[in-house]
Amino acid sequence: MSTTTTQALHDLGVSELAAGLRDKQFSAVEAAQHFLARAKAHQNLGAFVALNEDTTLAQARAADARLAAGTAGALEGVPIAHKDIFVTRDFPSTAGSRMLAGYQSPFDATVVAKLADAGAVTLGKLNCDEFAMGSANENSAVAPVGFDAPAPVRNPWDTSRIPGGSSGGSAVAVAARLAPAVTGTDTGGSIRQPASFCGITGIKPTYGRASRYGMIAFASSLDQAGPMARSAEDCALLLSAMCGPDLDRDSTSLDVPAENFSAKLNDSIDGLRIGIPAEFFGEGLTPDVRAAVDAALKEYEKLGAKLVPISLPRTQLSIPVYYIIAPAEASSNLSRFDGVKFGHRAKDYTDLVDMYKKTRAEGFGDEVKRRIMIGAYVLSHGYYDAYYLQAQKIRRMIADDFQNAFKDCDLIAGPVAPTVAWKLGDHGNDPLADYLADIFTLPGSLAGLPGMSVPAGFGEGGLPVGLQLIGNYFQEARLLNAAHRLQQATDFHLRQPGGL
Repeated sequence: MSTTTTQALHDLGVSELAAGLRDKQFSAVEAAQHFLARAKAHQNLGAFVALNEDTTLAQARAADARLAAGTAGALEGVPIAHKDIFVTRDFPSTAGSRMLAGYQSPFDATVVAKLADAGAVTLGKLNCDEFAMGSANENSAVAPVGFDAPAPVRNPWDTSRIPGGSSGGSAVAVAARLAPAVTGTDTGGSIRQPASFCGITGIKPTYGRASRYGMIAFASSLDQAGPMARSAEDCALLLSAMCGPDLDRDSTSLDVPAENFSAKLNDSIDGLRIGIPAEFFGEGLTPDVRAAVDAALKEYEKLGAKLVPISLPRTQLSIPVYYIIAPAEASSNLSRFDGVKFGHRAKDYTDLVDMYKKTRAEGFGDEVKRRIMIGAYVLSHGYYDAYYLQAQKIRRMIADDFQNAFKDCDLIAGPVAPTVAWKLGDHGNDPLADYLADIFTLPGSLAGLPGMSVPAGFGEGGLPVGLQLIGNYFQEARLLNAAHRLQQATDFHLRQPGGL
């Protein structure tokens, strides 16, 4: 294989890598070695928390054997990496927390197994906010590869800025060309927001489309897995492999068959009705983000789509509703981490209750403790009806608002976040500032709708801006089609940070 080809491997997308592997232009081992070298060369970004070169190369050799035998899967030999919220047999699974330091799962998450079945080769595990709680990826308690202590993930467009969270390591790995594609999870925007801040494409499917089995739980009625890559075309390939029923192992899995999301990518979008919610374009949206989003919407008009004004009147309520429901579910889910069966256990304690207290005090970070306490409060006797029950009622109303809007439109579009990525430490001890950054992604999450972020241009300081597209239930193919057509008309998804 020529040196020129080696240097260009990280510039190839998933579909190009898959085609090159099938055509024997390079081997899966060569591709894996190239991306492992990239990951090590750019450790300063803090994207990876675990690499296992022997495992990765063993998987690559097996992929080469299947390619040679003509039994290759759709993603055979393509290197990918997984957010450290998915459990994996061959890599540590920590969820970014001291509580799970050194934990090695005896099984793979369903999403990991499905991608492996399609032939993907695992490069490693990616940094994330602890238990996926955060909007900046500053809450990780695990040392990234090459670091001696926990460190925040850095945005490759400007390393003084956050990448977005909680799938920040995932977004950075794609943006910095350390992996052609990755997995992420989205509870309240954790695929879409970092995708926007890092200038890549990410999609959260309809809740229940991808199995949650083996995904370390934060908020069970909201968590959903999805792919992140450079283009809608690449996301469609990964999503096709990831989705499908897992009814025996995941009670929230939908009995909906897997779908080929690539089939309709090139369909015309002439006459597509795109709803523009007034509430997404009001106070708080910065002028640079608005300009980029408006320009992307004009491109859609050139492609034949029609912009339709709509209203999502309870958008403002999505923040208080989410920050009651998600912490309530987190307080329940995280009660299992008590130092008894696995993970961290305090060294010095006097009795069982003291062990629980000290283990959880030492093992959980500040943001996780904050959400556990909020959740325990809203679920407690005397407050359940006043807070949790009311939040669930408003959640239903938010979902109804979307259904009313979809009577007049096929898709909904708007900004992903009110601003571009902020500087590391800017929000300091102000968690509310982080929470407010999710104002446009939370409504779709609460309703369980599919949504995605598509690169739409650049704002202040040359930082990426994402356009959010939201579809009705099971409309992932329509979302990916709309995103792909925009990407055929623009080149924002092809641009990459300098110096990489």
